[in-house]
Amino acid sequence: MVRKSGGRSENRHGLIVGATATRASGHAERLAAQHLIEPHADRPQRITVGAEKGFDTQNFVAEMREINVTPHVAQNDNGRRSAIDGRTTRHPGYAVSLRIRKRIEEAFGWAKTVAGLRKARHRGLPKIGWQFTFAMAAYNLIRLPRLLGAAA
Repeated sequence: MVRKSGGRSENRHGLIVGATATRASGHAERLAAQHLIEPHADRPQRITVGAEKGFDTQNFVAEMREINVTPHVAQNDNGRRSAIDGRTTRHPGYAVSLRIRKRIEEAFGWAKTVAGLRKARHRGLPKIGWQFTFAMAAYNLIRLPRLLGAAA
């Protein structure tokens, strides 16, 4: 089973700047996120990563902080202690990141409904990987006219 999991977007316009498909497992999304973020983590200015509750684990938060990335992960406090503490939640940027995070989810929703990724048409990770990457590139192309119209 393949899960179309990893996507990286920039916050200002919601364009997809990285995509990867992974095999389904309990931690594949977190590994894909780390893989997509690592090349950008060596910047002098600290970057943030916004993610859903499934990323609120001690390991993921510690790994992000280790590579100088601030984890703006939605807190998962359903019967357990969240790995995101006051160091992160006290800043106004945390709330902004959680609101902006929905832009990547919009891209995934578009890919499922419009680009036909609700059900895989191919077998194997390489083929589904190119289909997912192609769908994310198409999403960017669909968004460009609106973004360019707003700039004019």
